[in-house]
Amino acid sequence: MGGRLAMATAGMAAAVVFAAAAAVPAPARDIPVSPAALGEVLAGARPGDRLLLAPGRYRGPLVIATAGLVLDGNGRAVIDGGGRGRVITVDAPEVTLTGLVVTGSGASLPDEDSGIFLTDRATGARIVANRLVDNLIGINVKGAADAVVSDNTIIGRPLPRFNDRGNGIQLWNAPGTRVEHNAVEQVRDGIFVTTSRHNVFAYNSFRRLRFAVHYMYTQDSAVIGNLSRGNHVGYALMYSYRIRAIANRSFGDRDHGLMLNYVSYSEIRGNWVRDVPGKCLFFYNANINRLVGNRFEHCGIGIHFTAGSERNVIAGNAFIANRRQVKYVGTRYLDWSDHGRGNYWSDHPAFDIDHDGIADAPYRPNDIVDRILWSTPEAKLFLMSPAFDALRLVASRLPPRLVGGVIDTAPLMRPPPLPEFAPVGPRGSAVAPSEGIGS
Repeated sequence: MGGRLAMATAGMAAAVVFAAAAAVPAPARDIPVSPAALGEVLAGARPGDRLLLAPGRYRGPLVIATAGLVLDGNGRAVIDGGGRGRVITVDAPEVTLTGLVVTGSGASLPDEDSGIFLTDRATGARIVANRLVDNLIGINVKGAADAVVSDNTIIGRPLPRFNDRGNGIQLWNAPGTRVEHNAVEQVRDGIFVTTSRHNVFAYNSFRRLRFAVHYMYTQDSAVIGNLSRGNHVGYALMYSYRIRAIANRSFGDRDHGLMLNYVSYSEIRGNWVRDVPGKCLFFYNANINRLVGNRFEHCGIGIHFTAGSERNVIAGNAFIANRRQVKYVGTRYLDWSDHGRGNYWSDHPAFDIDHDGIADAPYRPNDIVDRILWSTPEAKLFLMSPAFDALRLVASRLPPRLVGGVIDTAPLMRPPPLPEFAPVGPRGSAVAPSEGIGS
C-alpha cells in the first residue's frame, strides 16, 4: 500500500513539473532570414521572434499572424507586393515592422490596397522607420487600437487626380493610436482619420497633397507640431469635437491653412499660417472653440468667419499683412476680445497713451460696404459711385451695434510671440527620407 502511494505521489509530481515546463513559453529567437526563406520562417515563427531580414527583394503579399513578431529589414530589405492587394497585412497583436522598404501594392481603393494594413487584431502594433514607396495607401490602421506609426517616409503614386490617390496614413476606429515624426508626400491626404478617438498626430511633415491632416467624426484627439507646405489645404478639421490643434504650421498652402467645419469644444492655439493665396483660416458652423495665440499672415483673407459660428473665443492672435483681414457676412455684433485682451491687427493705426499694450481705439475690420459686396457681388459695379461713399460716411457715424459685424474692443499693440517649433519628420531612421521631405 505504502509503495503504491509513493509511486502515485511521484507520478503526480512529475506531471506537475511537466505541465509547468510546458507552460513556460519558448524563448524568443533572433533568426536571420534570406529572401527565399521568408515564407517558411513566417510559418514557423514563435511569439516574440525577431526576424532579421538580409538585404534583398522579398516577394509579397505577406500576412503576419504571430503575436509579438518583429520584422527588421535594417533599411535594406524590400518587400514587393508585385501590384497585388496589400503588401503586408498585420493580423496579430504587438507586432513590430522596422527598417523595411515596402512597395508595389494593388490599385483598388474599395479594397483598401495598402503598403501596410493593420487589422483590428493588430493592437499595439509598432510601424517604425520604414520607407513606403509606390503604394495606393501607405499605412492603413483599420480598427487597431494603441498602434504607433512613427519615423516613416511615405511617397505615394504620382497620379494626376487627387481622387484617384490613396491616403498616406489612414485611420478608422483606431483609439489610442499615435502618428509621429513621419514624412508624407504625393498622396491624397497626408493623415486621414474618421470615426476615432484619443489619437495624437505630432511632428509630421506633408508636401504635395490635397489635405495635410483631415479629421472626420473624431473626438478627444490632438494634432501638434506638424508642418504642411505647398498643399491645397493644411489642416481640415470636420465634424469633430474636443480637438487640440497646437503649434502647427501651414506655409504656402493654396486654399486654406486651417479649416474648421462643424468643429466644437476645441482649442486652436499657437499655430502659424502664412503665404496662403486663399484663406489663412476658414470658420464654418464651428461653435464653442478657443482660438488663441495664433499667427495669420500674408494671406488673401486672414479669417473667413461664417454667421453660423457661435460662442467662440478669438483673442491673442496676430493678423499681419493679409490682403483682407476679416471676411464676416452677418449682422450680429461680435467682439473678438477676451477679458480685456484682443488681437493684433497690422493695419490698425492705433495709439497706446497709457502704455498698457492695448490700443486706445477699437478695431473694426469691415464696414457696411464690405458686407454688401460679399452678399451681392454684382454691387461691385457701383463701388466707385457716390452712393457707396455716402454709405461709408453714414456707417462711420453710427454706433457699432446698429451696423453689426466684428469689432475688437481691446486690440493689441504688438503681435504675441510664436511658440517654439520642434523638428518634424523622421528622426535619424534607418530608411532615409527623400530630399526635401521634412525640411
